[in-house]
Amino acid sequence: MELIKHYFSDLDDNQLLQFEKLNELYQDWNLKINVVSRKDIDEIYLRHVLHSLGIAKVQSFKPGASILDVGTGGGFPGIPLAILFPETQFHLVDSIGKKIKVVEEVSEGLRLKNVKVTNDRVENIDGQYDFIVSRAVAQMETFVRWVKGKIAKKSEHELKNGILYLKGGDLTEELALYTSAKIYDLKDYFKEEFYETKKVVHFPLKYKG
Repeated sequence: MELIKHYFSDLDDNQLLQFEKLNELYQDWNLKINVVSRKDIDEIYLRHVLHSLGIAKVQSFKPGASILDVGTGGGFPGIPLAILFPETQFHLVDSIGKKIKVVEEVSEGLRLKNVKVTNDRVENIDGQYDFIVSRAVAQMETFVRWVKGKIAKKSEHELKNGILYLKGGDLTEELALYTSAKIYDLKDYFKEEFYETKKVVHFPLKYKG
């Protein structure tokens, strides 16, 4: 929790309370449904919460913006981002029912009013979003195909509407096709060793009418 306070020093009392409660909720739910590995659950703030919030270091979301979290798993990066941006709408999607159950319960436990949860494949989701976020659920080429046609036409943020993808390692080969993609190293924002090879990839996507 100290990590979150250190890197995000302007959180209000309610946000601090939600971030604190998040740990308790995940610890409890993870005993029933294993959505976070045992090793990671003890370092949930370092490996999951702060990692998710790395996206916010690259782009702050405006009030009224809509964000789609694809393959959210146990609710990352969507839940931490929804706490950080309470006036931004988040749609968390995963095809695995038991994971979505945890996301629903955690979201309810945190009283997040800006989170919608859907148990389905992303290809079946209708609607347009300012940004699509995810934590390395597929190769970029596959991911781009999944989210085709889901980007809003009007861009209102510093970065153009598109994908904000949390990835690790050497991305040279994977991103060779995507010359407009920009890589942000999380080690530039977070000093912990865990972030040495972690990155946020921004890939602008055009609206398809």
